Amino acid sequence: MYKIGDKIRIISMKGEDHYNGREGIIEYIDGLDQLHGTWGGLAIIPAEDLIEVINIEVLE
Repeated sequence: MYKIGDKIRIISMKGEDHYNGREGIIEYIDGLDQLHGTWGGLAIIPAEDLIEVINIEVLE
């Protein structure tokens, strides 16, 4: 599904419209499968929020 290093764009984040359109890199995926990264302070919840992968980065 999503991996650390994926570059994503937030299409819509439930209850947080000001995050719509932000882009960032996934830096961490927690035990609840929430995505944390460089787009701001909130985690993305894949079951509730709509995102798209726009570029996949390879981390070595």
